[in-house]
Amino acid sequence: MTNHWIDLKNSDCILIMGSNAAENHPISFKWVLKAKDNGATVIHVDPRFTRTSTKADIYAPIRSGSDIGFLGGMIKYILDNELYFKEYVVNYTNASFIVREDFKFDDGLFSGFDGNKYDKSTWDFEYESEGVPRKDASLKHPRCVFQLLKKHFSRYTLDKVEAVTGTPRADILKVYKAYSASGKPDKSATIMYAMGWTQHTVGVQNIRSMAIIQLLLGNIGVAGGGVNALRGESNVQGSTDQCLLWHILPGYLGIPTGSLGDLAAYNAKMSGPHLKGAKDPMSAAWWQNFPKYSVSLLKAMYPSATPETGYEWLPKCDDGKNYSWLNMFEEMDKGAFKGFFAWGQNPACGGANSNKTRNAMAKLDWMVNVNIFDNETGSFWHGPDMDPKKIKTEVFFLPCAVSIEKEGSITNSGRWMQWRYQGPKPWGDTRPDGEIITELMEKVRELYAEEGGKFVQPILGLGTHLWGGEHGIFDPHAVAKLINGFFLKDVEIKGTLYKKGQQVPSFAFLQDDGSTCSGNWLYCQSYTDKGNMAARRDKTQTPEQEKIGLYPNWAWCWPVNRRIIYNRASVDLEGKPYAPDKPVIQWNGEKWIGDVPDGGWKPGTKYAFIMKPQGHGHIFGPGRADGPFPEYYEPMECPVSRHPFSKQLHNPTALQFKNEYKAVCDPKYPFVCSTYRVTEHWQSGVMTRFTPWLIEAEPQIFCEMSPELAKLRGIANGDKVTLESARGKLWAIAIVTPRLRPFKVMGNTVHQIGIPWHYGWVFPKNGGDAANLLSPSVGDPNTGIPETKAFMVNVRKAKED
Repeated sequence: MTNHWIDLKNSDCILIMGSNAAENHPISFKWVLKAKDNGATVIHVDPRFTRTSTKADIYAPIRSGSDIGFLGGMIKYILDNELYFKEYVVNYTNASFIVREDFKFDDGLFSGFDGNKYDKSTWDFEYESEGVPRKDASLKHPRCVFQLLKKHFSRYTLDKVEAVTGTPRADILKVYKAYSASGKPDKSATIMYAMGWTQHTVGVQNIRSMAIIQLLLGNIGVAGGGVNALRGESNVQGSTDQCLLWHILPGYLGIPTGSLGDLAAYNAKMSGPHLKGAKDPMSAAWWQNFPKYSVSLLKAMYPSATPETGYEWLPKCDDGKNYSWLNMFEEMDKGAFKGFFAWGQNPACGGANSNKTRNAMAKLDWMVNVNIFDNETGSFWHGPDMDPKKIKTEVFFLPCAVSIEKEGSITNSGRWMQWRYQGPKPWGDTRPDGEIITELMEKVRELYAEEGGKFVQPILGLGTHLWGGEHGIFDPHAVAKLINGFFLKDVEIKGTLYKKGQQVPSFAFLQDDGSTCSGNWLYCQSYTDKGNMAARRDKTQTPEQEKIGLYPNWAWCWPVNRRIIYNRASVDLEGKPYAPDKPVIQWNGEKWIGDVPDGGWKPGTKYAFIMKPQGHGHIFGPGRADGPFPEYYEPMECPVSRHPFSKQLHNPTALQFKNEYKAVCDPKYPFVCSTYRVTEHWQSGVMTRFTPWLIEAEPQIFCEMSPELAKLRGIANGDKVTLESARGKLWAIAIVTPRLRPFKVMGNTVHQIGIPWHYGWVFPKNGGDAANLLSPSVGDPNTGIPETKAFMVNVRKAKED
């Protein structure tokens, strides 16, 4: 989230799209309703009419997977009606930048496509001799971003949007009119989205579309604005910050690859491209500090090594190889892995194409399942369609403590790091994850010390003693202090002497010479000599902060306790708030007051978007795998063979495996299916399915369908039905409901159904199996996230036993 939960109340218009916030993120909805009480308009765009829809002022149905059509139409509506905030667009976005003459877009493809991926060299700007991008503040140059944006989305007419989304024209216009009214200096609107946007082969571009809208309307950096992702777990944000994903190191530092032979090459690669065209003295070009963050991370990991040696020890990826979830199980299915740790997860249910996942695990030598209960992953070998006699995989189960039995921090959706104290002690011989992994590492070190092996130094050199002590001791406070970082020798900075062992006060003090360590530069300031900032529970705030509810002394927010990112865009070039009644920051003539400013420089001396190389928000985003502008593509499985925007049916760079069939206009699989969550269950159901009162409330997997589809298939409410896709089948209980209605798409009637993904065969006995038995192994080219929100199935009444 660019903003935070409480800030939702400051919005004049809230668009909830790709989310059912009232049921899946109910705490967020507390602040949505406060905004509504204050006069805000609440909009819900979703394939189902849900509890969120009941509280919306405007509800618009949409076929799953057609979001870019809907959002592209809104971009056109804003541009055609000149509803954009021009001063903001000129000063704070790259709309004025002039793009290279050889950049092209033709019938669904951008320039540089080679049949598999893009050469992005033409997706760049023209530069002045000193390396500063050429600009046209009038926004009239035919190759400036603004004019290219208008040309690109000129095809997204209301007729075409209605045809591809199935959303009635009147509803489309209601949404466009209400939301675009926020493009005024004193108004703001926000977007709340979740997996309904991300789990698509165009997931990143869904979000890019909305980011463009927010930049056009001046809704980034302001109170009640932003692009706000609702996380499905309490610590998804925190775990991502700490490099849960394969392609980053902690703090979103790029992963090193084999071709980057030494630390100097790595730092140059990771900071150099970000600095292209950033020679403008008004650009902060913040990633020029990358070497300070990477070296401090290496010293936190390998304290006995020099930074150069630590980099040599650091694991590296093969150049051009994708290590994301779908690729990992593709390789596992080919027998490329000997072992696998399934730590706090249930891929046999939670991963797309679950039959493939289960078969892949049968080709391992061993697997370790770390969880609080047995689950479908740990017991895959004697599950449906499995013959234990033919499976060699040896499975180990390590029971771990539940969340309330552990102490440590979580970072919520709004980037607030909050400390949680231990409640009851772990039950039986269960242990916190930190203790398990520390003891495991100590045992591995002992084996390497006794027996040797390949590349011993990184194993023996890892600084486990900094985690709290030797011999399996784990201390969450020690780890939190290490993540913050400390000085490794006496250092004088701007006339102040910092002593060896002293906690680093903020990331501005990190050094690239090995004199500081920090496990994550973004969290540097979270646990300093002043104490554990995440443990703060102080509700006091200044009158300026109180106007919008910043609560800066409650917990801690990365970076540097800044509650709203890019807040320098909330003021004009003199530092005056565009919305005086809800200022995020303002210049009082001597200093900034309100939130922690996104850079403490005086007004007008630095561009607002300090993390971007040229200091401007990206309407034109040349870094994505599938285009600098969003473009409409159908899901990889879809009910149409064409769409109205181009001849390119699917995302040409989507992650896919050629040997796996995709159902496109296949009469065997005529209906769109989407998976979703329910309030009563959590993730793949490992915790909630074993809880009697929750399984009583939601005892079995069900399938929601419209009365029209039920009539077509001869299905009554409560019937047992069979769902089938090109990958597998399962049974579910039919819920016939007008919450789902047929869509009129490209002149044809398209039916959509929905199923929850929380079930599995282990428990309860008659609860059903995983929804992901049906979903395909295809994903977004930027993130690899699977497309589980739009795929094709058949549904029929189950045959009687």
